[in-house]
Order: sequence, then C-alpha cells, then structure tokens
Amino acid sequence: MKYRINHQTVYTYDQAVTSCHNEAHLIPRNSPRQHCLSHRIDIDPAPGYRTEREDFFGNLVIYFAIEDRHERLVVTSTSEVMLETSPAQLPLRSDRPWQEAARRIHEELTPANLDACQYLTDSPKAEVTSEIKRYAAPSFRLRRPVAEVVHDLMTRIHHDFSYDPGFTTIATPLSEVLEHRRGVCQDFAHLAIACLRSHGLPARYISGYIETRPPPGQAKLQGADASHAWFAVYDPDAGWLDYDPTNNQVPIDRHITVAWGRDYSDISPLKGVIYGGGAHHRAEVAVDVAALAENY
Repeated sequence: MKYRINHQTVYTYDQAVTSCHNEAHLIPRNSPRQHCLSHRIDIDPAPGYRTEREDFFGNLVIYFAIEDRHERLVVTSTSEVMLETSPAQLPLRSDRPWQEAARRIHEELTPANLDACQYLTDSPKAEVTSEIKRYAAPSFRLRRPVAEVVHDLMTRIHHDFSYDPGFTTIATPLSEVLEHRRGVCQDFAHLAIACLRSHGLPARYISGYIETRPPPGQAKLQGADASHAWFAVYDPDAGWLDYDPTNNQVPIDRHITVAWGRDYSDISPLKGVIYGGGAHHRAEVAVDVAALAENY
C-alpha cells in the first residue's frame, strides 16, 4: 500500500513572537515493512537556521529557528510512504511464555536485547505504579505467550476505557486516566506501556498516522485524519510487535510510523520555545492520509 500524508500545524499568537526554536518529528521512518519514498517540510515564515539530524532512537528530527517577528507559524509536512503488507513481511509470533521472554531479555546480552532494555524502565509519561501493576495482572497468566498477553491487554484497555478527546491533555497523569477510565490514543498507549514494563517486558511508544475510512457512500473529509499513537512490545524470539489499543487491532496496512521512543515526551510531532507571543496561542492541526490510486 502506498500513501501520501499531509500534516499541517498552524500556530496563531496573541502578540508577535520575536524568536522561536523548534524541533519536529514529522518524517516517517524506514523499516523492513515501511519505506519513506519522499518527504518535504515547509515552514512559514522561513527559518533563519534549519538542520536535520538523527536522534537517540534513530528518528529523523528537523530543528529550526526563526529570528524574525511573526504572529503566525505554519509547518506543513508532506510525505509518501510504501507499506509492505505481504505475509512474508509480517513479524512472527512466538509460543514462548512471557516469563521466559522477560528472563531472556535480562540474561542474554545480545545487541537486540540490550537495545530493548532502554524501554524497560519508567519514563516521564509511563511511570509504573502499584495500581497499574494490578490492572495489568489479569493479562499475565502463567505460561501465556507474549503475543497472547499483549493481545489480551490491548483488548481490555479498548473495552475498559472510553475515547474522550476532551478529558485529557498531554500533561494528564496516568493515575487520572486509570481512575476515570477515559482518554485518547496517547493515554491508552502510555497505559499499555506501563503495564508491560511492570511485568518486565520492554515496550515503546509509537507516533504516526492511521488511514481513516468514511462510511459507505460518503466522501472522505479533508483534514479529518489525525496524528495517532500506539505501542510495540519486544519479544526476544519475534522482535518488536505493534498493537493499537485505541482501535483494538494489530497494525498491518493502515498504520504509518513516524517515530518511536520511550513515550510521547521523546517524540512529540512539534515542540519548541518561543519569546513573546502573549499569554495565549492557538494551535490548529489538519492531517490527510490518502491511499494512492495506484494501489487499486
């Protein structure tokens, strides 16, 4: 499947911003199953300084600085991505029990296991607590394979929690999400990550996009898609396995990965520091994910 993604963010400020420094995770990753064919990031006003680098987790990051006064900032990312969806490209599932998988990660010091260990410990938005460990426990039955554990956990989160865009912000702690059983995709991914880490399995946060499809007979609305978040768990036999608790599905042909890290704070799509701007600003985000006609 080949997709074109257009992601535009517009910041409008109460007063002029005299300068700003920003970092953007907006370039889709390359992997065995995903190939970023092209990408372009347009910034208005044009930055005085701009550079591209690879961060600690291997994501491509754009840094830019604007020293001219402005009351509006527009960042537009356009990418084309190819997803490999043949069965041969899908990761294998292992029958090894989760307890043995967790033990092997700690005891077998292979490069892949050592890399996965950085996703075992608490991170700012995925802190393990006794409440989270208790919520996770029913999924971690004795001798259950990793894939079965995680599929059960994903399904429980999907059914136990309501999708409520107005309830949380990115600053809402997991304790409130768990108490009120409400949140959005970032919250559900962070909760699953903390649950898995609480039982010794590495888990990482993934940001990207998902193609949404309109009801039969209706046209797709421009800008109706959105940034999305899900998670991956590490199995030493099968590697990294993706799961989407918001939609209760295993990503195959509609999820486009932009970046991964320990949690959202590592890979937010756009963040920065501004000087000026007044007390308030408005941010508008529009995302279009289009399957290209040549797929059909």
